[in-house]
Amino acid sequence: MRKYTRRLVVASALALTVVAAPIAHAEDQILASVPGLTFPFFVHMMNAFKAEIAKQGYVAIESDGQVSSPKQTADIEAAITQGVKGIAISPNEVDAMAPALQQAVEAGIPVVTIDRRVPSVEGILAHVGADNVKGGEAQANLIVSMFPDGATIINLQGQPGASPAIDRNKGLHNILDGMSDKYKIVFEQQAGFDRAKGLAVTEAALSGMADAPKVIVAANDDMALGAMEAVKGRGLSGIAIIGFDALPEALAQVRDGGLTATIEQFPGQQSSLGVQTLVAFLKDGTKPAEKVMLLTPVAVTKDNLNIAERLGEVK
Repeated sequence: MRKYTRRLVVASALALTVVAAPIAHAEDQILASVPGLTFPFFVHMMNAFKAEIAKQGYVAIESDGQVSSPKQTADIEAAITQGVKGIAISPNEVDAMAPALQQAVEAGIPVVTIDRRVPSVEGILAHVGADNVKGGEAQANLIVSMFPDGATIINLQGQPGASPAIDRNKGLHNILDGMSDKYKIVFEQQAGFDRAKGLAVTEAALSGMADAPKVIVAANDDMALGAMEAVKGRGLSGIAIIGFDALPEALAQVRDGGLTATIEQFPGQQSSLGVQTLVAFLKDGTKPAEKVMLLTPVAVTKDNLNIAERLGEVK
């Protein structure tokens, strides 16, 4: 097992990408790691990481977790071996990534988590994220305001083990479970934050229903966009589809009527604040006043598209 881990670390170290300055000394480097760059949300987050790290005068080492906790673990272990100055990370899985982050903390490398918190690891400098429970509640409150007389709902849940998926689902149920006489979740299933799975799961759900639901709510925009295609494929109309993440493609669909709404959680602000917090500690030992800093997500509809962080990318 130990030999296998070493091979992973070596392979990962070769795969890590140094971004920014042409000369990168270990004392200047910050590891920036996201769960997977196949997700547009994490591409945006990584771009924000790199921009803020460069702005602060450090060198970014880019880590694509490839939706694999062993891969992200290996990247962290490689970064520890290289002697990086700090780590800014959005963990792929909360529990699975805990050992590697604990290893970094014990090596004296400050860690800031972004978007996904790992509370089991003591010594993490800070967490910066969105209040995903409030984000799920924002989805539910929008359903209640749109359908005051009640609604049937399909709920597409996210990736197993990912704290945003857990918290968003919790927030949705916080509101709707107390009004179950009017708001009925007639189908819910995990679709892994994946568009193709969102499409497939929605098709399966719709095929088993005599009556179409009033609402499809999804824990991210990719699943919502997949659900939209499933609805179109069956020739259905009038179903409200609510996503989460405010991706440019989703914002365009909100503008054009394909999606009803999405939830903006300001990932660029999360990433920048996380790096700023890390660098403040690296430069002069300043610890954040609060170890957990949460931004409040907001529902974005046609009426308030202007608040979206990535509106400028909409085509």
